[in-house]
Amino acid sequence: MEVAFLFAVSSLLFGSWVAAIPTIKEKFNFTDASLGLSLLLSPLGAITGVFISVRVFSYITAGRWLLIGYLTLCIIMLIQINTPNRVVLWCCLYAFGVTSFLNGVAGNAVVSILEKKYDRLLMSSCHALYSLGGAGSAVLASSLIYLGVEPGWQIVLVTTVIVVVLITNKERLLAHQDIIHSGSGLQFPSLSLLGISFICMVLFMAEGSVADWSGIYFKEVLNAPKEIVSLGYGGFALAMTIGRLNGDAIVTKYGSKKTVLAGCLLAAKGFAIVVLTQNIYVALLGYVIIGFGCSAIVPILFRASAAIPGLSRVEGFAMVTTGGLIGFLAGPSLIGLLSEKTGLAPALSVLVLLTIVAALIAWRNPFLQKSKIELVTEPNEVPLQ
Repeated sequence: MEVAFLFAVSSLLFGSWVAAIPTIKEKFNFTDASLGLSLLLSPLGAITGVFISVRVFSYITAGRWLLIGYLTLCIIMLIQINTPNRVVLWCCLYAFGVTSFLNGVAGNAVVSILEKKYDRLLMSSCHALYSLGGAGSAVLASSLIYLGVEPGWQIVLVTTVIVVVLITNKERLLAHQDIIHSGSGLQFPSLSLLGISFICMVLFMAEGSVADWSGIYFKEVLNAPKEIVSLGYGGFALAMTIGRLNGDAIVTKYGSKKTVLAGCLLAAKGFAIVVLTQNIYVALLGYVIIGFGCSAIVPILFRASAAIPGLSRVEGFAMVTTGGLIGFLAGPSLIGLLSEKTGLAPALSVLVLLTIVAALIAWRNPFLQKSKIELVTEPNEVPLQ
């Protein structure tokens, strides 16, 4: 399925950026704090995406945006990793936030529509491909660095392949001719919806912190060789992939609430292992445990947000993923600011507490009761014939 491939594209591109962060930090003499503040531009872009999403998806079909959005993301990442100065980097980080948010809304909305169309759960499997792309990018980055290929040339190779595949499958993407928003404005969310958004924020913060800081943690705290600094993220992403490939079956058997609750607590245990050890391989095990804990949760939250009564998919995704993207993109910035004052290991320990709080909120949230989605067609879905 071409839409599932796009989930892998997102993580392939982001994984390339993860591998380039230590080089970018050194190239422009960023401190932990200044790098963290720079990374805040992406959540600002994501917030911009929230406000323009209802207008964009009232006029542009989901499939057309998927083609435009992912081609744009390739260009942004190509420039971002090969940036000549800080100003260009900052512009790219902001544009990355906007484009990633809109791509995420379109991709998840199409998967939600396909779940209803084929009467089967697909969300976790699609998100598994995102994790698989992350694991693949980590292995690819480590291999190319070992062979002497710098991150700037790595992203050229990756984006070239992605663009060729996108153009080759253009007609299949454009076939998703759904207008996924009715044109109404965003509404203020209920406390229960804010609870889901908070859980999403914490989980994405965990994922973003692993992505942005695991390489630096391995290099600067654990003194790992440069060839293996990306393996923390790689182990995390591989565990995410395995968990998500089995996620739909787990949710069907145990239900959404138990799956989210257990996953949050497992992630908390993984972060505790990472910050308490000085052994590279024990830390790698901690990242693997974090990956398993986080794996099935985010697809559940996306599915829940798509089935909230009275909201279009765009509104549900926008309200919930706003917290998610803020966590994913602003969380690493917070870690950087804390690291400047306390050190990286104590800064990462904040995630132990936050994942436990997320578990408590999941335990009380009414939108996480059902194990399966209700396969009904919403009145604000407008297929174009």
